[in-house]
This record gives sequence, structure tokens and C-alpha cells, in this order.
Amino acid sequence: MLHQYHSLLLELITVPLFTGVIGYITNWTGVLMLFRPLEFHGIRVPGLRMVFRYLPKRVQVLPLFREDGRVGWQGIIPSRADKMASLAVDKGLSKLGNVSDFYRQMEPEKLAAHMTVIAQSEIRAIVETLIERENPQLWRNLPSQVKEAVHARVRQQLPEIVEEMTDAFGDNIDQLLDVKLMVIKHFTANPQLLNDLFMIMGKRELRFMVNFGFYFGFPMGFLTVAFLELVAREWYVLPIGGIIIGWVVNYIGISMIFEPIFPKWYCPWRQGLLLKRQPEITVLYAAMVAEKVMTLENIGHELLHGANADRTKALLETTLRPAVDKSMGPARVAVKFAMGSSNYDRLKDSMASEVSAFVPMMYADEEFGIHQAGNIKTFIAKQMSAMGPDDFVELLRSAIKQDEWLLFLHGGVLGAFAGLLHLAIFGV
Repeated sequence: MLHQYHSLLLELITVPLFTGVIGYITNWTGVLMLFRPLEFHGIRVPGLRMVFRYLPKRVQVLPLFREDGRVGWQGIIPSRADKMASLAVDKGLSKLGNVSDFYRQMEPEKLAAHMTVIAQSEIRAIVETLIERENPQLWRNLPSQVKEAVHARVRQQLPEIVEEMTDAFGDNIDQLLDVKLMVIKHFTANPQLLNDLFMIMGKRELRFMVNFGFYFGFPMGFLTVAFLELVAREWYVLPIGGIIIGWVVNYIGISMIFEPIFPKWYCPWRQGLLLKRQPEITVLYAAMVAEKVMTLENIGHELLHGANADRTKALLETTLRPAVDKSMGPARVAVKFAMGSSNYDRLKDSMASEVSAFVPMMYADEEFGIHQAGNIKTFIAKQMSAMGPDDFVELLRSAIKQDEWLLFLHGGVLGAFAGLLHLAIFGV
């Protein structure tokens, strides 16, 4: 009798402790699995490289394998950088507005004014260099009054030229800028940004999920002891109980973060924990996207070096070539006659190319970009505040939903291990 009492007391102490600790470890390591490591780490398995191509597609895309024959792990979020970036556009940015809407928030008229200021200091040297390059004798023979008249005319026309260029960008931005491709490339090249995005928005909920592992696992240990005492005292009870607890603790933890979408009176926590913080998360999401993704510099880089860079260059030349005639003013006929039509046409092409070189300087200006980021942030926050809870949770959850089962499986495996470990130490 005394032995049975000691055995029961030992179980009442050790089993809940094991289930509570394993619940905590399960959710803690589950959160780590979402974010770490950034790059794939693993070992080569002989023969896997040959077998890999025959595996189902759903298996190939798991962050467990690589086609070079390695088995290991990469954080779920970094491993899905391209897909998650695509989803961020489809489920998030596309619902906030199209690329024209974002461009308008950058205040094209201020972009033009800013570029004019940049160009004013360089345009004189460019004009002299270009004309001297095409016809050095002509420029040297021109009276200084005529040269100054040309420079004055160019400076006078510069704001109008730049405004025409930024207007042309705005009118054609949908054809010039592939936002989805831009975001995918940016997140794929910077996977830590995705981690930061999720951590900033859900840091509080992720911390709760880790602690919930213990809060749920500990009392489940007492139920396990009751089962052992009242139903069946078999060796497999603890491993199977561990599997169930490990699986359920992850499932409930994730569900509490995202569900229910709309408040339910019968649910103890009424509504998904993230959804309760929608106004706060809206501000955080808007700041992250405005300061790290939809930035003036990133948009400028995509325009000038992205998939549609040739279109951007062609648009710049089409817009700027007529502007050269305008900038020459009354001197145009004389300059064209002196240089010859073909040389003058080359001058217009060169002028268009040189003026377009100011565009990267405009987009790369950090101080100006910070101001524009504030406009984008305000716009995104305003648009997101109008999102319903269903759209909001889809924006946040869709990126990881397809891989949630890996977290549940991970919880079950750790639970089984905890049960076997208890058996090894304390016996049946």
C-alpha cells in the first residue's frame, strides 16, 4: 500500500512536470523552427540526390530536403521567402491599392522638384560636355553671350522637363513596375526582413504561444496520471499521451492566435489574439512595409534595373528627346544647322541619357526617402484600418498556414520522446 502511495506521488510530481516542460519546449522550438536558421543547414545522404527528383512535389518543397542530396532544416519563413512575398502582395499590398496609388503617395510633383534641385547643379557641365563632344569647334566659336543664353534656357526649361518625366512615370507606372516581382526579389535576397515582419507584428502572441505550452501541458499531466491509475497502466500510455499533448498544445496555441476571426461569446478568449490587436499591428505593418519594402529607393532600383528597365529607358528617351529642342529655344535652328541633323540627333539622344542619369540620385536620397516613407506608411495604415478581420487574418496567416502541420508533427514527436524518456527514468 505504501509502495502504491509512493508510486502515485512520484507520478503526480514527475508526469505533469514532464508534460509541462515538454509543452513549453515544443512551442519554444516550434517558434524557432519558424524563423531559424536563415539558410539551409544539413548533411548529405547517399542516394538522396538521385531519389529527390522522384519525390512528390509536396515533399520536395519541404524545408527538410535539398535537391543536392542534403537533409537538414531551414526556417519555415525564410525557406518560403518567394511564396510568402507573393502572398504578401496578393493578400496584402494588392488589397491596399495598386502601384499607381502608391506612386501618388510619393507626391510626383515633389519628386520633380527634388530632381530639379539635384540637376540644377550638374546641368551646366553636362550641356558643355555634350556639345563639345559632338562638335567641339562649334562650342568654342560660339560667343560667350550665346553660350550663356543656351545655359539660361536649359536652366529655365529644366523644371518643366523633369516634371514631364515624372508625369510620364506616373502615367505608365503599371507597365514599368512589377510590384510582385520587386517584393519577391527583395524578400528572397533579404529573408531576415520576413522574420522581422512576423516578429514585429506577433512578438507578444509568439511569447504567449511558448508559455501556453507549459500552461496546457502541466494540467494535462494530471489527466495522464488519472488514465494510468483508472484505465490502463501500460508502457505505451505515456508515449501516446505525449504525442497527443504535443500535437494539441501546438494546435490550440496557433488557433488561439488566429481564431476565431469574429468575436464569439462562447469562446473563452472571445477572438484571435492577433485580431484583438489589429489597430496596433496595422501601424507596425505599415511602418515595416513603408520603411523596408515599398521604399523610394527600392522602387527606383526596380524601375531602372528591374525586369522592365528597358521600358523605363525607352520612356525616358521618348520623353526627354523633344525636351532638348525646347531647352535650346531660339538657338535650336542655329545649333542644328551648325552641327548637322545627324549630329544634332545624337546630341538629343545623349542629352536624354545624361539627364536620365539623375533619376538614381533622386531615388537614392535617404533624407528625401524618409519623408516619402512617411506618406506611404500613412496610406497603408489608413487602407489596412478598413480591412475586415477575415482579410486581416488572411494577410497574416496565409504565409505560414501550409506548413503549420510540420509544427504539429514536431510537437507530437517531442511528446513521444518525453513519454519514452519518463519510462526510461522511472519505468511504467
